[in-house]
Amino acid sequence: MTDFDHLLNWTLKRGSHPFPGPDGGTCINEAALVACGFPYRPVRAPTDMPLCFSRPICRLALHLNDEAGDTERQRLIPFVTRLACADTPEIEGRRAAYIRARIDLDGRYMPHVPLEEGIRILEGALAIGRQADPLGLDDVADRMKAARARTAPQTQEARTISAKLKTWFGVSKADGVL
Repeated sequence: MTDFDHLLNWTLKRGSHPFPGPDGGTCINEAALVACGFPYRPVRAPTDMPLCFSRPICRLALHLNDEAGDTERQRLIPFVTRLACADTPEIEGRRAAYIRARIDLDGRYMPHVPLEEGIRILEGALAIGRQADPLGLDDVADRMKAARARTAPQTQEARTISAKLKTWFGVSKADGVL
């Protein structure tokens, strides 16, 4: 999976972004949504994720994503397809306890953790319980490409009220004005 980022030409960014963003980037959790076949939506908290995603793992991933620098953040890309691994409440509790014993995400101030250490914690939490269903790189690339195509920016003309009305009523440029 070392060529994952080159294959997708994807950039992980800090914070939530309009999809696909001016440079194609999103946070790790937003990328995970699309990679796993869900429609894109902004993710500002782990509770914004579908129920098949592990809340403790998504919370840690979001923290690592937002704490990392632009270059080092890209080391999280191989984890994009591994976040959809929600398990029983007992397992999710064990994951949360494992993470909490190594990093305090509940404190008053968010701690800075070197990314290398954060990745070790993420790997350890992912090893507890159910593993995410494996996704082939081709599947992920196709899903990311399709999501970008669905949300491609519209031209300025398509944003005008007149253009929208023409679209709704099926009038093309060749047909004339409304």
